[in-house]
Amino acid sequence: MAKHSVSFDKVKLKVEVNTGTLLSEAAQLAGLELNQPCGGQGRCGRCAVRITGGAIRSRSTIRLSEEDRKEGYALACQSVVEADVHVEIPPQEKIERLLTSDRSVAEITVPSGYDASLDQSIQAIPLSLNPPDMSDQTDDWGRLTTGLRKQAGIENVQISLSLLQRIAGILRAANWEVTAILDMQTWEKPQDNPRLIDLLPGKELIPPPLWAAAIDIGTTTVTVWLVDLITGKVEAQTAQYNQQISRGEDVVSRIIYAGKDGGGENLRQLVLATINELLETACKRIKSDPPLVPENILKATVVGNSTMMHLVLGIPPENIRMMPFITTVNQMPLLTAQEIGINIHPDGTVDCLPGVASYVGADITAGVLSSGINEAEPVTLFMDVGTNGEIVLGSREWLVTCACSAGPAFEGAGVGDGMRATKGAIEDIWINESNLEPTFRVIGEIKPRGICGSGLIALLAEMFLTGVIDKAGNINTNLQTPRIREGEHGWEYVICFAENTGDGEDIVITHVDVDNLLRAKAAIYAGMTVLAESVGIPLDWIEQVLIGGSFGKYINVEKAIEIGLLPDLPWERFQFLGNTAVRGAYLALLDRNAREQVKEIASRMTYIELSADNKFYDAFMSALFLPHTDLSHFPSVEAAMTNKQ
Repeated sequence: MAKHSVSFDKVKLKVEVNTGTLLSEAAQLAGLELNQPCGGQGRCGRCAVRITGGAIRSRSTIRLSEEDRKEGYALACQSVVEADVHVEIPPQEKIERLLTSDRSVAEITVPSGYDASLDQSIQAIPLSLNPPDMSDQTDDWGRLTTGLRKQAGIENVQISLSLLQRIAGILRAANWEVTAILDMQTWEKPQDNPRLIDLLPGKELIPPPLWAAAIDIGTTTVTVWLVDLITGKVEAQTAQYNQQISRGEDVVSRIIYAGKDGGGENLRQLVLATINELLETACKRIKSDPPLVPENILKATVVGNSTMMHLVLGIPPENIRMMPFITTVNQMPLLTAQEIGINIHPDGTVDCLPGVASYVGADITAGVLSSGINEAEPVTLFMDVGTNGEIVLGSREWLVTCACSAGPAFEGAGVGDGMRATKGAIEDIWINESNLEPTFRVIGEIKPRGICGSGLIALLAEMFLTGVIDKAGNINTNLQTPRIREGEHGWEYVICFAENTGDGEDIVITHVDVDNLLRAKAAIYAGMTVLAESVGIPLDWIEQVLIGGSFGKYINVEKAIEIGLLPDLPWERFQFLGNTAVRGAYLALLDRNAREQVKEIASRMTYIELSADNKFYDAFMSALFLPHTDLSHFPSVEAAMTNKQ
């Protein structure tokens, strides 16, 4: 097969590739990262590059205008090399890190009555062992296990080969006075088959801090809480964007990317790099002598949706998106850090909490634990509003759950000028009814560069109530305002003209964008409707609505009701809980009883596969309008519309 040279303006290195190699693959060989939020399907247009020399063949140019194509632009994920070629890479969208401030640590309350000696699976056991002599030639491992049995009543201890190789030196250097660090890892019978994680020189009646981490692998954001197991306190919190975003903004895009040659391993390494960087950052925030390092962390609990859990473990996820939508595993076995590649103590336990089904994962079971629905008396709706839309309805008596294929529209993807909630994003907006002029609030109080999820919800509501769009999402082209115009992708409303934006480009919302948002909100509302119908109750019987997820806390309830994203209930029934997934992981990390509760929650939840339910399709079609085809479901919105007439 013929070889061709590919050079990029960003690096001096040229790479040699075979005929038919994708430009995106050539870029990776050159050490360049191109954003591919759609997973390399050619749908997002974010990997556009400019060909300044040579020949390529493009499979698709759907996201490029005729002018773009004339100027030599091509989509790297859809263009194959057919000759020597030179490529110019435009500035890529920056994936900014989101690191939480230390102020939020004080907001994490240690569960009442926490006692590490009773509740925690990680235990530090001080031991005084008799040294061997000619009259007692018991082997070192036998001497250690005998000490654990006689001094602490612990039997059947397991040990890794790497630790076994080191115990002789540790015992002798410590003069046979040691502290054994064990994980009593079997939840039903804690004393059965505990595992020795480490052996520390010195016998300490009061052990030093035993460090652990709660990790939430979100599709968009990865969060790490660093915990002192002795006190139960969260001592540091860190968060940043999941580096997998550059390979796909939603789970389906990442599953598709994982199916490409080397794609799954690439995604695994990206998320491990994210986790390990966060662990380093968290440790640096702890002031100790000697300095805390990730290898001092003895245990981690990990949560995430089913796709994220499969990807971090290197398990092929393709069956999750193919009928009948089956995961490889919902309840992962206990693993060690070195098996996975998480840079904590190599023999440290990594406990991946259980999920329920293909699209309801450990982030939701942890969220149910954190929110307390499983012990609630009133009928409660729990939603995790993020890149995916997972919903749980129930009480202490019963739990039903589903996942909505909402897509990442409310995360800013699928909308031309949508962006994540970083500096320069419009996060709230109001439209003057008399002249249709907008005013808005921008994150960071700088010139806007786009609009994020909370802003899109507000914008959709404002456009509807001021008549810019009708209930079907069609833009009213008869209104006399320069902000409504026909653009390259059809009719659009100009939110901010170029002279007032951060990048010198107009910020607009198009009819296509509105359609994407309507589909996203319709999927979420239809999911609630089907869950309620499955147990025979109307939505207005719901006594409380608990909203989790980092995006959820920024939702304006009034605006979300006005577009039909949330049910029309009194505002006081809504509570925003923040990141319930990582808090659930934290609770399971501290308390073996809470960990057992998560397992019980997963087994109790009845999963409804919406794609196999005709009722969902009907409910979805009805919810594709603002706020709904049946206004009786939204009496407060109907009243507001009547008052305007």
